[in-house]
This record gives sequence, structure tokens and C-alpha cells, in this order.
Amino acid sequence: MISPVYTQCDAASLEAAVEVLLKQGARALLALLPEAEQDQLPALQSLCLRRGLELAGGIFPQLIRGGQLCAEGCWLLPRKQTTGAELLGLSADLSAETAACMVATRVETLLQGWDPAQGRPTLFLALDAVLPNMASMVDELYLRLADQVSYFGVNAGSETFQPIACLFDQHRTLGHGALALLLPSSAEPVIQHGYPLPDHVMSATATEGNRIFQIDWRPAFEVYQEQVRQQYGQNLNRDNFYQYGVHFPLGIALANNELLVRIPVALEDDGSVLCVGEVPENSLLFMLQAPALDQQSCVSDIAARLPEPGGDDETLLTFYCAGRRMHYGAEAGTELARLGSASGGRSMAGALTLGEIGSLRAGGYPMFHNAAIACALWKTT
Repeated sequence: MISPVYTQCDAASLEAAVEVLLKQGARALLALLPEAEQDQLPALQSLCLRRGLELAGGIFPQLIRGGQLCAEGCWLLPRKQTTGAELLGLSADLSAETAACMVATRVETLLQGWDPAQGRPTLFLALDAVLPNMASMVDELYLRLADQVSYFGVNAGSETFQPIACLFDQHRTLGHGALALLLPSSAEPVIQHGYPLPDHVMSATATEGNRIFQIDWRPAFEVYQEQVRQQYGQNLNRDNFYQYGVHFPLGIALANNELLVRIPVALEDDGSVLCVGEVPENSLLFMLQAPALDQQSCVSDIAARLPEPGGDDETLLTFYCAGRRMHYGAEAGTELARLGSASGGRSMAGALTLGEIGSLRAGGYPMFHNAAIACALWKTT
């Protein structure tokens, strides 16, 4: 059996962890580092090059360890097969269609080397959170790859949303890019957010990408501010915008009655509201408020879709939205602990993320989400 390893990032600890994984048969690693440890990445890259290990990974705001959040160390998730990892830069001015075409071409290269006996692979996709058109890119990627893969993805980067080089392999580190990796079919992803659909509906009457200029034909911030005050009694201004935005995200109504969450993260000088992920023009919008932890079914919904525990070699690879953590505060740890228990007591490894990719129902269309929990089994036997 070979299992993920959490280790400190000093040279001696990394060397010892890699030595253990090599003896157990690891040939490739997925590494998750917190932003506070980004300066230690070159040491890990050099170590993997010396020991002949394929490396792929990302830098995130914090890590998940034992159902809790931490800002130090790193996760090394081993694989016994080198299916390849594709790391590519995507400049900020690329269209979603061009970016998706570039990623799809690399994924098709990976698929050529995939053994069909392993079943349909899961495409693990890590994107830099500062890319402006991630939701459209996911749509375009699905149009090109369709059901050849299952889709499971996250946004890496800094919680400040300032650009950092947050994606890497054993050779390079880059920002404004994408990392694509094929995982076994056992890594079928599950994603949920647990937000209910409220009654009051609005319309995004003028948008561009992830910026909302008008809601109901009025300046976006004016309407957002008004709705927060009327519905929840909070006075919103420029200084406290991000503090409150995570508590009152916007929901986009989809044709299948599902709800797509968008967290406002900045107020622009022109009064437009900047979200993580695009907001289509004329889409139906709702002002959301996360339910109390004991009044939502996110954890139970995820657990219901996970396979029954199949052995000690299973780790629950878990990604938890940083905006969700800001809303729930200390209760985020409670929710993660409940997820561990509900999933059959599986060990948990993962990170805080700045956006998540997957489908809210089995076999559904993959979408870019905010405020979600995304999970998949990591099996290494």
C-alpha cells in the first residue's frame, strides 16, 4: 500500500518523505503547497528531478489536514504510474475558446497514452485564479472533450487574488496557466455547495466576463448594496465589500433548476462588481445567504455520492472554497470533520481553493463553481 504523505517543507523532511514514497513504488507525485511555503518549492522540484519523480501541483491559500486547515507543510500524493502532466501558460488576453483548445490538445496527448483497461479517466485541472474567463473555458473544454473524461478541477493562487506563480511541474513554475493531469476512474469527482434557491429574482442586465455592470438596469453595486441592506440588515461599503461579499454571494439560476454560485470579490471604480467566474448577460440572479451549518445538506449530499469505503488505501482528496471558509469561520473545521465522518472515516488531504470545477449531479455537465466543496477518492494501490 502507498499513501499520501504530509510533510514539513525543509530539505531533510522532504528528502525523508520522498524516500518513503519511492520505496513504496511511487513514480509520480501531485503536490499541494500553501502560499506561505511557496519559497520551498524549488527544493521539492530539485529533489524530484534528482530522484526521477514526475511532479505536478499547485500553490493554494492553505492546506486541509486531518479535517483542519493549516498554512505550513505540504501534501505529496503519490501515483504508481506516470500518465504525464501537462503544464501550459495561458496569457490573460486569450479568448476562452483559444485557451480551451490549447488545454484540450494537451489532454488529447495524455489520452493517447491512457490504458482503456483503467476505465474512463478523471481529468484533474488546476487553473490560476487570476484567469478572467474560467467558466467559459470549462464550457469550451467540454465541447471539445465531451465524455472522454470526468471533470474535476480547482483554482490555485493567493487568497489576495494578486498574481503569483502557482502551478508547477518538476521543471517549471508559472502563473496565468493551467495544469492537466489524468487520474484513474476511481477518482470520480463529487461537488456540492448546499445553497438554497431564494424567492427574490433579479437580472444581470449588463455584464462583461466576470464583471457585473448593471443589475435590473441599475448600477450593479447600488442594487447589491440595497439588497444586502433590505434582506439582511447590513450596511455595505467599499471598505467592507469583500468581508461581506463572501457572506452574500450571487446565485445564477440554470435551466435544470440548479444554482451556480458567484462570490463578489472586488468593487471597481466604475461601480461594477467583480466576481470569481463569469456572469452571463441577462442571467437570472439571486442574492444568497449560506444556511447555518446544521440547516444544509452539503456534506450528506457529497457522502451519498461517494462509493462505499473499499480499503485502507483510500484518501478523500478534498478541496474547500476559501470564500466558504470565510463565511463559516471556525465552523469550516466542523464541516470538514463531518465530511470525514460521513465519508466512512476516510483520511482527508487537500487544500483551500479559489474556485471549483465539476458537476452538481452524477454524469452532469461540468461547470465552474464558487463556495463549493469538491472531493474525489485518491487510490494508489
